[in-house]
Amino acid sequence: MGLFDRLRGSDAGRVAFVGIDGVPFSLVRDNPETFPNLHDVMESGTGGAIESIVPPESSACWPSLTTGVNPGETGVYGFQDREVGSYDTYVPMGRDVQATRVWDRVTDAGRDATVLNVPVTFPPQRNVQRMVSGFLSPEIEKAAHPADVADYLESVDYRIDANAKLGHKEDKRDFVENAHETIDARQEAFLNYAEADDWDLFFGVFMSTDRVNHFLFKDYEEDGEYSEEFFEFYEKVDRYIGELRDALADDVTLVVASDHGFTSEDYEVHLNSWLADEGFLSFDGDDPENLDDISDDTQVYSFIPGRFYLNREGREPRGSVGDDEAEDVLADVREKLLDLESPDGRPVVDRVVDGDQVFDGDHDAIAPDLVAIPNHGFDLKAGFSEPGDVFRHGPRNGMHSFGNATLVVDDSDVEIPATTNLYDIAPTLLDLMDVQYDDREFDGDSLVTADD
Repeated sequence: MGLFDRLRGSDAGRVAFVGIDGVPFSLVRDNPETFPNLHDVMESGTGGAIESIVPPESSACWPSLTTGVNPGETGVYGFQDREVGSYDTYVPMGRDVQATRVWDRVTDAGRDATVLNVPVTFPPQRNVQRMVSGFLSPEIEKAAHPADVADYLESVDYRIDANAKLGHKEDKRDFVENAHETIDARQEAFLNYAEADDWDLFFGVFMSTDRVNHFLFKDYEEDGEYSEEFFEFYEKVDRYIGELRDALADDVTLVVASDHGFTSEDYEVHLNSWLADEGFLSFDGDDPENLDDISDDTQVYSFIPGRFYLNREGREPRGSVGDDEAEDVLADVREKLLDLESPDGRPVVDRVVDGDQVFDGDHDAIAPDLVAIPNHGFDLKAGFSEPGDVFRHGPRNGMHSFGNATLVVDDSDVEIPATTNLYDIAPTLLDLMDVQYDDREFDGDSLVTADD
């Protein structure tokens, strides 16, 4: 679509977007008996695997999916970001997202938007019809707008998120029960507002899918102890999507998508420990988890997932790497990462991406210099463990993947080429809704191939 190609008419389209956080397309594709409703949508429309973003972390992915631009524009690179000119860090929230969300564009066009449980949206915006903030929000009363929405959610025992701490226990039954209770209440709320049919854009996210994948995904891939519980949960997810589809008016297009893929986890890889072992990182203080204790001769430090920052002169408070040596240090880190092997002899890193190749925008001053994309099985952590103790086993058996995210659209005028990624979703939603936009504002392209 070109500049302002689509004009809003009296029959302007409406969209219901359902997010299924962390659901890999291969899971849907390979299990039609578990996902009959999603397969029915694909038969009438389209579906396929898409790429996530660099890095494939939910706190970075959802801002990019909902804006159509890279973290250099959104200003959010992960669950933890750093202050400019400091080693201090913060957890990004909704107000830290600096790019325009798709529902803001819808609202600016004079249309109504209901936004429910999207990660990185706290505090709830007041300029939309209704909003319930998602992941990392505090109690419901503060997460919901307007006030009557909070009253309703309390009445259905709505929960912001499943209790992931239960997944750390060896016995996963309490965790599985909690995940079901969370998604049951989420579905009740979603159906309530979907059936209200007073919106032009419905945008709701199921987050419990990501939680279940983190603790049960290897059980799925290797037919483990909780494989039956895994499939039972996803049968419910598909059934709930079918119920939502049935509740939609005929003029509404259903879009279902995930923010990244998933795979089994074999090792946690503690990269600050690795950097210390390789001589890139050292501390003056007694607390290696505190970046303020980085020594003056530190060259590189890391944040999750797989983000590497030079300790640059003039950028970091105790920067030690000058411009004349920056490229050599980065090349050394890149080479050593690609040579890194697990205890069982497998290469840990698939590729290393230069930050300036994937991050561009007004907020790239806090962008990582390198991002490592791991091979399947290696969850890149930033923690510091004992020297030489880089590879560890945590409570999770599933991890995010860059590829194999899901996109399913109930519209045959949408095509999903192999190059599709998260940035393409926002302009596609706007095209489906006949909302005008300048396509130069997006890092992606609309997937709509035919005019109505």
